[in-house]
Amino acid sequence: MDEVAFWVGFNLVPGIGPKRIRLLLDHFGELSRAWEASAWDLSAAGLDTRCIQALQETRAKISLEREMARVERAGATILTWRDAEYPRLLRNIAASPPLLYVRGKILPRDELALAVVGTRKASTYGREVAHLLASEIARCGVTIVSGLARGIDGVAHRAALSVGGRTIAVLGSGVDVIYPSEHRDLAERIIQNGALVSEYPIGAKPEAGNFPARNRIISGLALGTLVVEAGRESGALLTARHALEQGRDVFAVPGSILAAGSRGVNELIRDGAKPVVCADDILQELNLNMVEEFVQARETLPEAGGEALLLQHMAAEPIHVDELARATGMSIADVNSTLVMMELKGLVRHVGSMNYVAVREGRQVYRP
Repeated sequence: MDEVAFWVGFNLVPGIGPKRIRLLLDHFGELSRAWEASAWDLSAAGLDTRCIQALQETRAKISLEREMARVERAGATILTWRDAEYPRLLRNIAASPPLLYVRGKILPRDELALAVVGTRKASTYGREVAHLLASEIARCGVTIVSGLARGIDGVAHRAALSVGGRTIAVLGSGVDVIYPSEHRDLAERIIQNGALVSEYPIGAKPEAGNFPARNRIISGLALGTLVVEAGRESGALLTARHALEQGRDVFAVPGSILAAGSRGVNELIRDGAKPVVCADDILQELNLNMVEEFVQARETLPEAGGEALLLQHMAAEPIHVDELARATGMSIADVNSTLVMMELKGLVRHVGSMNYVAVREGRQVYRP
């Protein structure tokens, strides 16, 4: 059985989260070995009695084959800590999810992302501002990340899509369970132009306790978080706190001091969040002014040096980064960083497991 099935299995075990998964990987090397381990070995790895019992009960009642079949039927893929495609920004946060269920596709360019969040009970002002800022930022090639909720989240996703941009929705349910239900059409559009992402298993319901944890993923996928409109009790403020803990920038749109729905966001500004009155305030702060040039560069020739050298050894057949390093004499680090830039330009495409193909149309013109 493929190793990823055991990651899915452990994701179904109550009480075993990122910290304990790391303990198991450090001790056993592979989760397949941990899945089959005895209670004594699990204890030696650092699991307490409660977690060992939970694992034994889960092993007895589930079939990993059936769970993987459910993933396939949902049209989802799995990304784990071990996958090169796992988002780098998210990998670097505390308690990053050991695996992600994804419908759609996360691309390297999605690392250039901004989270846009706010109240579910958005005012006309909040909706207009969210649409204006999210659409202008998405038009510059920045991916918009949000939570598919009513209010500001939905507006932000739609704004990105309206200008042909990419957007990622992080769910507090399984990626096959769309909540709220009126956003099903929106979710389908996001799948075609970004991704639905969740750490919760296929079929997981949108329980209230899921959403606070979900918020750390929203901020973790982005370089910064913009709060458009939020009262003092808004979950958007929790996303902002996660962003601060993750060392990411927090931006906030000022609101009326008389409006209850703006008290939370105004207090964020008072406490140090960067006030925003236009998209350039965010783009300049995050050094994203040049993102549009990457988007426009998709039809350019490769740069001299590393890019051209790599393309000499690439074709329509996949080639692994290790083989490219041996063929070119470049270091693995240089090969990886150069390939990321080349994929942003549309010169190459990652086809999984650290394998890449060249993308060519016409003579000496490279397009995605």
